[in-house]
Amino acid sequence: MKNDMAETGRALVAGGAGFLGSHLCTRLLIDGWEVICVDNFQTGRAGNLAALADHPRFTVLRHDVVEPLGDLGVTRIYNLACPASPAQYQADPIKTLRTCLLGAMQLLELGRRTGARVLQASTSEVYGDPLQHPQREGYWGHVNPVGPRACYDEGKRCAETLFMEYEHREGVEIRIARIFNTYGPKMSPNDGRVVSNFISQALAGKPLTIYGDGTQTRSLCYVDDLIDGLVRLMESPAEISQPVNLGNPVELSMLDIADLVLASTGAQVPLTHQDLPVDDPAHRCPDISLAQRCLGWNPTVSPAEGIARTVAYFSAEAQKASVRRRSLANA
Repeated sequence: MKNDMAETGRALVAGGAGFLGSHLCTRLLIDGWEVICVDNFQTGRAGNLAALADHPRFTVLRHDVVEPLGDLGVTRIYNLACPASPAQYQADPIKTLRTCLLGAMQLLELGRRTGARVLQASTSEVYGDPLQHPQREGYWGHVNPVGPRACYDEGKRCAETLFMEYEHREGVEIRIARIFNTYGPKMSPNDGRVVSNFISQALAGKPLTIYGDGTQTRSLCYVDDLIDGLVRLMESPAEISQPVNLGNPVELSMLDIADLVLASTGAQVPLTHQDLPVDDPAHRCPDISLAQRCLGWNPTVSPAEGIARTVAYFSAEAQKASVRRRSLANA
């Protein structure tokens, strides 16, 4: 959906080959922007950008954001550069911290030099295992600073600090989005997130893995809704520089999500239970009243509809993979 509020020019999307980044690149091109995708392809996938490869206003720059960037003539900078699932960010915690902190600083320095507006894709993980429910932007969180998730949680928290200080001391125009659980096409099937795990297991006829008793909750926002929120936030008035929650306030338990996946796939498989990971949040649900009031934003895709779309994508990708395997076997 085109955002009539947005001007056009040249936008940089750091982490543009990732799940969210590739959808954002597509949206910005639809809106009329020239888009530079910057990615080191640590977790981003070239296949996510295949449909954009020949677009005349799209450029891919292989680059690690912890290193300085040239000015590139951009007026908008979206920082989505960081592994985002526990399996990915825990694989190299020091690299995750470097990306969160040095990457944010490099992009803020670019914004300082050029006058570009910079948006930070922060996360609901800054709230940790929250003691306030639902989570409002004024809540400071309940985070273990030395636990297995700290490289991401604390990295994102410190990046928010950097953004605020660059605004206050360097005059950089900033936006901060606290993104809650998001899902949809282009998710990696092995990223360890609940929706991709359940769908991959169901399509393979395997039991769905439930961690703990399954009563822990998440709020699932379909990717198109989330991207619309990011664009609205970037193009919002200058006074909206405080963090803004973006997510779906419909709260679902893990058992609820499993039921939706089983209904959409038609799979008849059992549930299996494993121990809950360390520091896994018991509840996660955003208060989005600020986004509703200041951005005119609400998610519109229901979990049932969004999961059905995601199942269709995963199923199509599995069929393509099967055809490739048969072709190689017959070669």
